[in-house]
Amino acid sequence: MSRWSVLGDGVAGLCVGTSLAERGESVEVITAEQHCAASHWAGGMLAPWCEGESAPEEVIELGQRSAPWWSARINGVEHRGTLVVASARDTPELTRFSRMTRAHQWVDPATLEPALEGRFSRGLFFAGEAHLDPRSALQQLRKGLQLAGVCFHQGQPGGTIIDCRGIHAAADQPELRAVRGEMLILHSEEVQLSRPVRILHPRFPCYLVPRAAGHLMLGATMVESDDDSPISARAMMELLSAAWAIHPALAEARIVESGTGRRPAYRNNIPAIRCHNGVWSLNGMYRHGFLLAPVMAEKLMQQLMQENLI
Repeated sequence: MSRWSVLGDGVAGLCVGTSLAERGESVEVITAEQHCAASHWAGGMLAPWCEGESAPEEVIELGQRSAPWWSARINGVEHRGTLVVASARDTPELTRFSRMTRAHQWVDPATLEPALEGRFSRGLFFAGEAHLDPRSALQQLRKGLQLAGVCFHQGQPGGTIIDCRGIHAAADQPELRAVRGEMLILHSEEVQLSRPVRILHPRFPCYLVPRAAGHLMLGATMVESDDDSPISARAMMELLSAAWAIHPALAEARIVESGTGRRPAYRNNIPAIRCHNGVWSLNGMYRHGFLLAPVMAEKLMQQLMQENLI
């Protein structure tokens, strides 16, 4: 049995730590008090088929394994699919989206989400997709690791390092770039959704993801920027405009939280496992952290076994 020091307690670090602990390895997780992982601001959509609109085939293939991984380890994974809609003037976007993706069917959106009655004439339903509450998922993984005896601390690593620090590893991996994401948490008593709803737009896609107690996560912009300052007025107005397009009653929703995260990405927007001078890393999740981190963690385990390290 080896001793492993996982750097970072975002979704990648916790998935790697969980995969190691499940194999009986000795694990510690090194955290940084001043850093907030980008996964804290995630939407939590396990939507490989929708991602096919812009993501490479590898993301679609790997992403199909994520929902079973999460369901086996945490509570709260909702297997309700994803609904994709577009305003009447953006109907060509919906047709284009249907051509770029698969594993969907045309539906009347109101048959799936009664709150959308009279809002959209048709939509695409991706029945095989799922979603989760990212913060609850991370808390559950962390608690599971602590119950397994994994220590979380801010001291020096005492084992073989697996660097999962996301964009905070850029000093050691200058090829990483930051992709800024911005989000809002809304609270509405009037608009009740049971699954993620994506609304298509020629400039930017937007989605609403239901959370507990009448909350909805509204996101997310993608800006090629290393800026982690608060959400911009422009982004907030665009997001709220998209929410209004989904349902006008959301104009009366309360904004209970806003946030920004810097997502780590390599040039091809595909995560990678690397090893340099005995230090391993798993990074570059881009906007697919919850979708790909479990699968990439398992791929890392396979490599470590091939190297006879576990």
